Amino acid sequence: MNPHAPASPSLLARQWQHGGWLSAALTPAAGLYGLASAARRRAYVRGWLARYRAPVPVVVVGNVYVGGTGKTPVVMAIVRALAARGWRPGVVSRGYGARIGPEPRVAQGRAEPGLLGDEPALIARETGAPVAVHPRRPHAVRALLAAFPDTDVIVSDDGLQHLALMRDIEIVVQDERGTGNGRLLPAGPLRESPARLAGVDLVVTRRDGPSGSMPPDGPARRPPGQRSVDMWLQPQAMVRQSDGLALAPDEFAARFRDQTVVAAAGIGRPEQFFAGLARVGIPLRSTLALPDHYAYRRNPFAALQADAILVTAKDAVKCQPLGEPRLWSVPAQPHFSDPGLFDWLDARLRRC
Repeated sequence: MNPHAPASPSLLARQWQHGGWLSAALTPAAGLYGLASAARRRAYVRGWLARYRAPVPVVVVGNVYVGGTGKTPVVMAIVRALAARGWRPGVVSRGYGARIGPEPRVAQGRAEPGLLGDEPALIARETGAPVAVHPRRPHAVRALLAAFPDTDVIVSDDGLQHLALMRDIEIVVQDERGTGNGRLLPAGPLRESPARLAGVDLVVTRRDGPSGSMPPDGPARRPPGQRSVDMWLQPQAMVRQSDGLALAPDEFAARFRDQTVVAAAGIGRPEQFFAGLARVGIPLRSTLALPDHYAYRRNPFAALQADAILVTAKDAVKCQPLGEPRLWSVPAQPHFSDPGLFDWLDARLRRC
């Protein structure tokens, strides 16, 4: 058995992608979900439910496919690019994984995952931008602007379906799964109809590596004025958590050539992390796929026979209390097929 091979997808995951009897049986429930979503959207459009307009431009980065598609690396890339162009960005998020009370939480720099949630804590640490979390995005925006009044642009990590927060630019992040079988939850993987993609400003498609191919929906389906780019993640270094020693992938591979290296990931699609390590030449003895947003309340590595354990940056922010000396984090750098992407975003924001 190949320890590097990803686990076979579940029956539901296969049917979400290709259809089948189970998906067909769930179609009536998907119809009800669609009616409820349409009614909610109509209520916001007609003004029956209040919407909040922030005093600064708002960029929403989200998806229509449920689960992990790569939003957080895109959010961090946007924050860094805007800061490099003179903006003072702030980030809002739901704060999944943290117990958020009635009041939003705001932090900057090194924030604990228990305070903000794993992804917002990672964004705060890696970008230095102020971050506010609350399930109600307008609450988070107000709190962030009150604490950091010089913020002049808001980037929302997720929130495409949270219509109470008005936005100036919408970005959808997808991967090679595209829109799956095209059906809404629970018959398919979609939070909204595939037609929703036609209304966004930018579609980012995560790939395994550089490619000249078009995103799954193809160029003919892109409405005029919409931009589409490919994105891939490249591991930049392996960073030992005990002391911060950083090694390039080839240096790490040479150092551990005759030792046992294991990779673990508690993200939406762990197999993407494992495959990325293999592409940069890291020999893995085995892999450990953990549930998305795994809390690390106990050490899942205690029984592993390994000299080094590689984890994602999202996992690493939660692993410090474990005191595990074998842990190395693998920060990954996003690359985009369009070199003018962030200049386009800067220009769009300046017209807002």
